[in-house]
Amino acid sequence: SVIPAEATLQGTWPCTPHFSDASGFRQHYVDEGPREAQVLICLHGEPTWGYLYRNFIPRLSEQYRVIVPDHMGFGKSETPQDRVYTLQTHVENLERLIDDLKLDDITFVCQDWGGPTGLAQAAMMPERFDHLVIMNTWLHHPEYEYSEGIRRWNAGWQQGGNFDRPEPDLGLMMVMSAGLMSREQYVPAFMQGEDPQLSGAAAAMYQGFAAPYKGLPDAGYNGFRRFPLSIPLDSYHNGNAAAQTMHYKTLLQWNKSCHFIWGCTDDVFIEDWGRQWAQQMNAPFDAIPDAGHFPQNTHGERLVELILQGRSQ
Repeated sequence: SVIPAEATLQGTWPCTPHFSDASGFRQHYVDEGPREAQVLICLHGEPTWGYLYRNFIPRLSEQYRVIVPDHMGFGKSETPQDRVYTLQTHVENLERLIDDLKLDDITFVCQDWGGPTGLAQAAMMPERFDHLVIMNTWLHHPEYEYSEGIRRWNAGWQQGGNFDRPEPDLGLMMVMSAGLMSREQYVPAFMQGEDPQLSGAAAAMYQGFAAPYKGLPDAGYNGFRRFPLSIPLDSYHNGNAAAQTMHYKTLLQWNKSCHFIWGCTDDVFIEDWGRQWAQQMNAPFDAIPDAGHFPQNTHGERLVELILQGRSQ
């Protein structure tokens, strides 16, 4: 197994680390706020970790017990080498964590792969969930039309693609997507390993996202590699697609509160899809016109305001 070195993670954020062995590996999670408060889970996707929610935790933990897990193979969690990194495995890991921590009355915040992983829990054990906040994600179903952005991302991880390389430095992508470095800086830095000469906010963001994998052997990147290849573009034989379809149809009958917040410049999960899904679930839709695929990374304070407003209505 591969475990991130704690020394490389110091200073990325001030949250106390917690660990659970409920799923048979060392899974890291943040647990901030009053223990008696309502639970709020924030779940990340690819290629991020709990650091994505760094601007959520301080304010939300004033009134919630905020839980932010790292998926197996991401962040401060272990990257076991004897496990299969399928979506179903991630779903089961989260189910065991929720059960291990005895979490109920959950407000659930998700984006990217946090959607298929966590919304599965809401569909399968709705009695433990109270409110859903859905951002820039999806659940597979036969009618879903995959964007060109998703198809390019999947192709990049296939053999010979741009991301099919030893130790891909994915923190650079997070800085570029936030508008803090140009594509002209990004390409030579990612493809040839040249120094992008980042400073200020760009350097701090890069350090935060890259800290968990810096210094790890190539086997420490297994979690990153599997998610993109689990997108069920044209077949049910990948990405837990049949189960995702069941969860999608189940949640269309969701009878509790739900709130959609969408970064509208996202070319992966486009605005029209988000609006369609919100309408299907009879849920309010808040658009952030200038936010992209990772709105938490660029518009954290605005998202927190919307989440708190949504819970007060």
